[in-house]
Amino acid sequence: MNRLQRYILRQLLGPFLFFLLVLTAVIWLTQSLRFVDLIVNQGLSAGYFLYLTMLLLPGLLAIILPISLFAAVLYSYQRLATDSEVIVMRSAGLSTLAIAWPAVLLSLLVAVAGYPLTLYLMPAGQRAFKDMRTSLSTNLSHVLVQEGRFNTIGNNLTVYVRARSGSGELYGILVHDSRNPGQPVTMMAESGALVRTQEGPRFVLVNGNRQEVDHGEGQLSLLQFDKYTLDLNQFISQSDRRWLKPGERYLHELLWPDGSADDLANRGALLAEAHDRLTSPLYGTAFVLIALVFTLSGEHSRRGRGMRVVSAVACVVLLRAVGLGFVGLSAKVPALSAMLYLNVGLAMAICTALLIRGPRRLPLPSLAREEG
Repeated sequence: MNRLQRYILRQLLGPFLFFLLVLTAVIWLTQSLRFVDLIVNQGLSAGYFLYLTMLLLPGLLAIILPISLFAAVLYSYQRLATDSEVIVMRSAGLSTLAIAWPAVLLSLLVAVAGYPLTLYLMPAGQRAFKDMRTSLSTNLSHVLVQEGRFNTIGNNLTVYVRARSGSGELYGILVHDSRNPGQPVTMMAESGALVRTQEGPRFVLVNGNRQEVDHGEGQLSLLQFDKYTLDLNQFISQSDRRWLKPGERYLHELLWPDGSADDLANRGALLAEAHDRLTSPLYGTAFVLIALVFTLSGEHSRRGRGMRVVSAVACVVLLRAVGLGFVGLSAKVPALSAMLYLNVGLAMAICTALLIRGPRRLPLPSLAREEG
């Protein structure tokens, strides 16, 4: 790589990092807002919330990296062309391919970095994220420790906690159990705690009373207790195994599932996800080639460059939309999975051929009109 190509590469790195940071921050923020209720309604700590949303980052980066690189190449080469630096480079003996090589090289590096994201980090993050969400939805400690509000667990148990200590001890507890509609039970206790035993979760109440109403007899029975244990087993999901969705699976799990009934029923979707993972990093290179075609091909002109930007963006959107369409079709007809590779490969081949051909000369009448 000569000095001019290193100069172009430096011009690309700044915008690329800028677009990458801005897009990542914006999209990560919009995605994380969906989980604010975990802090507001389930008492989740800020650190736990941050870790939960960070698990989504690999999946976001797999999408943002090609877009950021495309935007950086389009911006940088448009600026080089507008400042007539491309003409100077061609006058110095650089071909169109030589001028385009720094962007292509950067796109290949991004594609290489994209495969660990799509093949390992993204499914690992998605799997951990879903496991944590499932744990939160079945872990009563994130519900019972909410102070100053009535918490409904299931359909028949309501718990109120006035306060809790940093060690997890609860104070000012009220529990209303209506699992037996004919004999609802209300318990009040000065303190208590949620504990896990070998038999399952238990809610231990200390220094309180148990009030039970028998509607048939019309009687109220009151029991004072020093310690009372409430079984919460039926409110906890007993399923330790859940079906992993395509986005949570590694490549070998997509290509060779274990043969369960759910896997067999979703065999097409699993294969479509596998082929999409293998082709997704290549879209970054295809996007860059499209940007280079629209910025380096054609006769140099200061007019009409805005239309080139719009056309490049339209081509990128169309290319990715067609790819996503083939993903959906190949989930139903697995034989169409080859179209995923053909879609991105054909786009790269056409753009490469246009770059090799170099800039086109405008017809003389058009050139005369531009000079006039």
